[in-house]
Amino acid sequence: MTPQVRPTNRRIRTLALSATVGALVVTGAVMFTNTAAAATTLGAAAAQSGRYFGTAVAGGRLGDGAYTTILNREFNQVTAENEMKMDATEPNQNQFNFAAGDQIANYARQRGMLVKGHTLAWHAQQPNWMRNLSGSALRSAMLNHVRQVAAHYRGIVFGWDVVNEAFEENGSRRQSNLQQTGNDWIEAAFREARSADPNAKLCYNDFNIDNATSAKTQAVVNMVRDFKQRGVPIDCVGLQSHFTGGSNYPSNYRTTLQNFANLGVDVQITELDIRNAPVDAYRNVTADCMAVPRCTGITVWGIRDSDSWRSGESPLLFTSSGAKKPAYDAVLNVLNSTTTPPSSPPPGSAFNLVGSGSGRCVDVPNSNTANGTRVQLWDCHSGSNQRWTYTAGRQLMVFGSKCLDANGAGAGNGTAIIIWDCHGGTNQQWNLNSNGTISGVQSGRCLDAAANGTANGTQLQLWDCHSGSNQIWTRRS
Repeated sequence: MTPQVRPTNRRIRTLALSATVGALVVTGAVMFTNTAAAATTLGAAAAQSGRYFGTAVAGGRLGDGAYTTILNREFNQVTAENEMKMDATEPNQNQFNFAAGDQIANYARQRGMLVKGHTLAWHAQQPNWMRNLSGSALRSAMLNHVRQVAAHYRGIVFGWDVVNEAFEENGSRRQSNLQQTGNDWIEAAFREARSADPNAKLCYNDFNIDNATSAKTQAVVNMVRDFKQRGVPIDCVGLQSHFTGGSNYPSNYRTTLQNFANLGVDVQITELDIRNAPVDAYRNVTADCMAVPRCTGITVWGIRDSDSWRSGESPLLFTSSGAKKPAYDAVLNVLNSTTTPPSSPPPGSAFNLVGSGSGRCVDVPNSNTANGTRVQLWDCHSGSNQRWTYTAGRQLMVFGSKCLDANGAGAGNGTAIIIWDCHGGTNQQWNLNSNGTISGVQSGRCLDAAANGTANGTQLQLWDCHSGSNQIWTRRS
């Protein structure tokens, strides 16, 4: 059932991606109102329900103008196809090279796109020096790689495929060199990744785990269940969903997604491509994700057929000349018909927080990064002092390391809202509520523009939630 060649085990021509998210979207539990009619691009349509629609990217294609035109128009999420893998980031032991991965991440972030890290630990595409190690030396080297790479991209990626393709079709563990270091190697990799980047979504990613009843799918389900029961940090499961030959779209695909979600993790469709791009299959995959509240996004493994690792099978949504296929229209229509947000947001994408009553943005005065700086309302712009991310730890982060903070762990009415070094305390955790309010986990009170203020310089505070316009916030990418 395994495809003869997969994009994660060979160097292939890849893509460069960029697209702006729709102006007003849904993130987390906050309903960011969709005021447009139907969105006209994949990323914008997905963003209406707080999801992403992304693609794999390679730095070598960033100079292709026809290619980047589609990227910039259509997508709001990026996965580096090869540039963040083990051989690319650590070609020599303890000598790390992040230039290629950084190029893709910077390109995407400058355009307001989510960046997914792929992949930290995998039996394939290991550098030669790693292939020559075994036992405790290999285990130590693997964990060091996870630690160094995850730490480098902390605050940049919203999540990682921590471990890739660790099971055989019969449900047994793949007998890779990593497996030979001990059956707990996957758990060890996840724990190391959490330590290196506490805010990233940590995912297990694999192919042929689409059929709910297959031995391989059941093995991954059992591993995730075990991890959740024992407190091993796992946040999501990625289904590659390369549909071709003996691994076509299964009728129980939606059940598979829901079964993983029922374990308390998000699900993502991570490397989607379907031979000959059949309309019904692409429509069904998209509808299945939209129907599962914890399915947070879809990533296709390429843009044009000519960019695909399976180019001879024409598996993508755009022809080699860049024309939209009928499957594109089917996917777009499904995305536009979905307005229910996922129950767990895909964190990481930068946005402005806009006050409903004022039309002004949550702002750190003069880009001051000092602890204790009080935030305010100010005319919206694209400066870094107004660009926030919502992390897996429910923090609102700015400048990559500062968090929106109820001053001094304050909980009463009038408590000043400041920035402070992120530490994960409950006075830095915020619920994004369906009515547009943002409430503090510790206090239960809402982010409030003081005295119903709407002018530049109005300071923000905690106040009893009342859903007035000075407590309603929308996200603008």
